[in-house]
Amino acid sequence: MAQISEAVVREVVKEILAQVANGAPVAAPAAPAVTPANGEYADMTMREVGEARQGTSSSEVVIALAPAFGDKLKKRTITGIPHTAVLRELMAGIEEEGMKPRIIRVWHTSDVAFVGKRGAELSGSGIAVAIQSRGTTVIHQRDLFPLQNIELFPQAPVLTLETYRNIGRNAARYAKGDSPAPVEQFSDQMARPKYQAIAAVYHIRETEFVDKRKKPMDVEVRFN
Repeated sequence: MAQISEAVVREVVKEILAQVANGAPVAAPAAPAVTPANGEYADMTMREVGEARQGTSSSEVVIALAPAFGDKLKKRTITGIPHTAVLRELMAGIEEEGMKPRIIRVWHTSDVAFVGKRGAELSGSGIAVAIQSRGTTVIHQRDLFPLQNIELFPQAPVLTLETYRNIGRNAARYAKGDSPAPVEQFSDQMARPKYQAIAAVYHIRETEFVDKRKKPMDVEVRFN
């Protein structure tokens, strides 16, 4: 897993503060490059294809994207994993269980819990995976309150591509009515102090793209 040193964190925060003081737009934090050996995660294009409606297929699992995921900021998670790779792994996990992923973007909030709740409400199966630009993820269910969930993955710095695939797989299993064991999560007590400043920047930047007047939109994704 890619690491960001304390020096990098300090430099990013220093640069952001300087930009704010000068009235310049706040840039997204620099992230270390992560390139799979086979190079299959080069890029993707995303296109909104209409307002997201209530799904009718019980085999559908929604992947609900926060406002900036995939086509804004650095297109990478907090540890530098390409959004393209994350999305492909989520989709692959869902498909491996015989279910169909449907991508939507939620515009009215950047809170992963509320993104997940809205995605689940629109999902034909009632199950959704929500993800923020920094990588924080949740599996949500239609009949749960927003701050409830099936599984929550709050420590984005410890999530790997394998974890994202397993998240997609478990979401599909819940959609089929199964009761799988929760996805294994690693705990890193140093993740919070190490990444807190950059996580805050990601959240501030993503929130800048929130549009409370805009409805959730279906998204067509093409991998290049």
